[in-house]
Amino acid sequence: MQVDYDTLSQTIAALTEGEADVVALMATVACEVHHSDDRFDWTGFYRVTAPNLLKIGPYQGGHGCLVIPFERGVCGAAARTGEVQLVPDVEAFSDHIACSSSTRSELVLPVWDKDGALIGVFDIDSDQPDAFTRKDAEEMNRILSAVFGRV
Repeated sequence: MQVDYDTLSQTIAALTEGEADVVALMATVACEVHHSDDRFDWTGFYRVTAPNLLKIGPYQGGHGCLVIPFERGVCGAAARTGEVQLVPDVEAFSDHIACSSSTRSELVLPVWDKDGALIGVFDIDSDQPDAFTRKDAEEMNRILSAVFGRV
C-alpha cells in the first residue's frame, strides 16, 4: 500500500479541524501518516523543549530516541538548518543516530507554528533503503503546514 496524499490530507484536515492542542495534533498526524503507507516503519515527532534540544513526542512504531540535540543526527540537522532531510541511506549519513537498527532511510521535516517558530520535527523512518521521494517531502510539508501553520 502506498499513500494517497489527497486522501491523507483530507482525512487529517477533517480529524484536526478546530483543534489547537499541539500534542493532540501531533498524535493524530503521526497515527494517520503511519497507517497510510507500507514504507513507513516509524513515524513521529520530536518536539523543541529547550534551546537546541528535541524530545520525543507522539509517535507510532517501536521505541525512539528520547532526547536529540540539534547538533546530532538527521532530526537534529532538520531542526538546526530548518531544511527537509531526505536520507536514502542512513548508514551514509555521517552523524546518523541509530534509534532503531531496522531503519534504512529517513525523511525528516521541520514543523513550524503560525508565527514561524520551530516547534519540532516530523520524522518518518523506513526499513527499506531509498524509500522516500521529493514528492513525499513536498506532500508531507504541505500537510504539516496546513495543520501546524494555524496554531
